[in-house]
Amino acid sequence: MTGLPPPERGQDRTQDREALVEAARLSIARGSKSFAAASRLFDPATRERAWLLYAWCRACDDIADGQDHGHGMTRVADAPARLAELTAKTEAALAGEVVGDPAFDALRVVAAETAMPPAWPRALVAGFALDAEEWRPRSEEDLYRYCYHVAGVVGCMMAVVMGVDPADDATLDRACDLGLAFQLANIARDLAEDDRAGRCYLPQDWLDEAGIAPGTLSDPANRAAVAVLATRLATRAAMFEASARGGTPALSTRSAWAVLSAADIYGAIARKVAAAGGAAWDRRVGTSKWEKIGFITRSWSRAKRRTRLYADVPRDPVLWTRPR
Repeated sequence: MTGLPPPERGQDRTQDREALVEAARLSIARGSKSFAAASRLFDPATRERAWLLYAWCRACDDIADGQDHGHGMTRVADAPARLAELTAKTEAALAGEVVGDPAFDALRVVAAETAMPPAWPRALVAGFALDAEEWRPRSEEDLYRYCYHVAGVVGCMMAVVMGVDPADDATLDRACDLGLAFQLANIARDLAEDDRAGRCYLPQDWLDEAGIAPGTLSDPANRAAVAVLATRLATRAAMFEASARGGTPALSTRSAWAVLSAADIYGAIARKVAAAGGAAWDRRVGTSKWEKIGFITRSWSRAKRRTRLYADVPRDPVLWTRPR
């Protein structure tokens, strides 16, 4: 795969675009140290587009959840109005209109430069609609479908940012797997925080098995039972994470390096949650600067050997597969 051409020095490469890229860089620096670290491994053109995409995703999440760069999530009273705002701004961006909001204009730029299918940003917005409706999964299938909307489809969008053909379903399935792994890790890490905000992403079937009522996950009396379910999430995340590595032969070496590094960093979060048991929510689980450096360093050799390591590894047929 040769990747995408660098941005042209025409009208899209104006001070306006440069300002959008800088705003996106600042957004990722505040919102995700893990993604910020991994994005540095991309070539410059891919890195800018990754930042632009992140800025839009982050803004949508913040609008929907009443938070600031992923921090301070609250239960919002005007969810339908917030959904209407991010929907209207997203549709304007996809139509090529100047929105006047840096995050949504970032989507306008990156969607035009990559020929991103509009169905993907709309699928992400549909995920926020589920939250606005206070939707909760009944089954594990429901959980994966939700994870697709809020993260798996982001993996697909990131894949085209890295130069993957939007028609390359095999590689896009692996990209989606990585997004699912990330989201499952996030859900496991944030179980108590989400519970306090009135959110629950554990399938009702799982809660029934464990004898836990929604809204009581942060209750200290339920810590042991919740820890078992968090370990189940971490196990599922590890399966999707392993599958995602099979998509790296289709990427450039630097993009594969970024993907493998991010997989290790987010995978470590899920593993730490599982290892901590009932203490997993005493403080927010993350990875240190030195841990990130270690993951990035080790991923470089695997990125260079990605064809030998991953090209012939078939995708596990038992894994949930994104809708076409």
